[in-house]
Amino acid sequence: MFKLPIAASLACVTALPLWAEGERPVKFTSPFAFAASMAKAERLKTLEGQLSGARVIGGEVAADGAWPWQVALMVAGHPASPDSHFCGGSMLLDQWVLTAAHCIHMQDDTGVFRDLEPGQFEVFLGDNRLEPGQGDMVPIEAVFRHPSYVGTSFDHDIALLKLARPPEAAYQTITVPDAAFGDLLDQPGVPTTVTGWGLIEGAEHTAAMHEARIQMLSRDDCNTLMLQAQAEEASEGFRYAVDTFGLTDEDAQAVWDNLIGRVRMPLSENMLCAGTFEGGKTSCQGDSGGPLVVPLDDGSYIQAGVVSWGLSAGPEKTCAENALFSAYTRVSNYLPWLQDTIDAN
Repeated sequence: MFKLPIAASLACVTALPLWAEGERPVKFTSPFAFAASMAKAERLKTLEGQLSGARVIGGEVAADGAWPWQVALMVAGHPASPDSHFCGGSMLLDQWVLTAAHCIHMQDDTGVFRDLEPGQFEVFLGDNRLEPGQGDMVPIEAVFRHPSYVGTSFDHDIALLKLARPPEAAYQTITVPDAAFGDLLDQPGVPTTVTGWGLIEGAEHTAAMHEARIQMLSRDDCNTLMLQAQAEEASEGFRYAVDTFGLTDEDAQAVWDNLIGRVRMPLSENMLCAGTFEGGKTSCQGDSGGPLVVPLDDGSYIQAGVVSWGLSAGPEKTCAENALFSAYTRVSNYLPWLQDTIDAN
């Protein structure tokens, strides 16, 4: 039985207050389909993009050899390049990659949600540049999506990939936290780093891996900010309805309170919120599925989150470059499923 590298202790961290303002959530779009169309480069010249949770905004180029657990998901049959890259991931074991469920589960042409077949994509690792002749391109043996994930929501946004063989390039595996350790990591002010080959500022795509240093933020505060932004957007239409039906202010307030009380929180307990107070540092298109890691006192790192979703600048646009936070799947909530899946396969 293969055992996941699980950690159960944490370096001391300092909690910091949150100063932020909300943005709109992005619509659902398939990162694989975007890359597989092989029109990605051309479209990026004319569009700001269509996906959130996909790029490292406000980051810097990662040093050669840094973040050796990071992998890229690539459209099969194409050389390593930013155009054929569509998501990130991380090495948990020699033949196991952790990624986001929305990277491998999407709508087909008939509107039915399906998992990608192993032969449709490959994993690139062993180099920080997405260029032909670099690193190793490893075929996929099997795809495992969390059974509770559905394509219309980002809850339970986690998946495992079993590689067809061990990589033939330099890499390292990353440790994941147990439940108690996960609680300690999920605290405002805990320093984190997000990495990937997603879009960077100005909807530019890059062959070089980028990194951005951010920090954990309060899930409750992030939810409040998003609900405030959504409420402001909805209030105009609500006021029109109130006037149309001639409701009194008292009745209108009661209806509004009931409506708001039924709204589901954007970030569930299965998600982490991370970003910066000033904004401008976050994940975006292409970084989906990649790791959100936390530094420990001994110089090592532990993976707290998987890049899941972010905030858009508006309809049909890429993630907001001044976004204060993005959402990440809380890995520690899924240790039983991760371990059981690996043991059974």
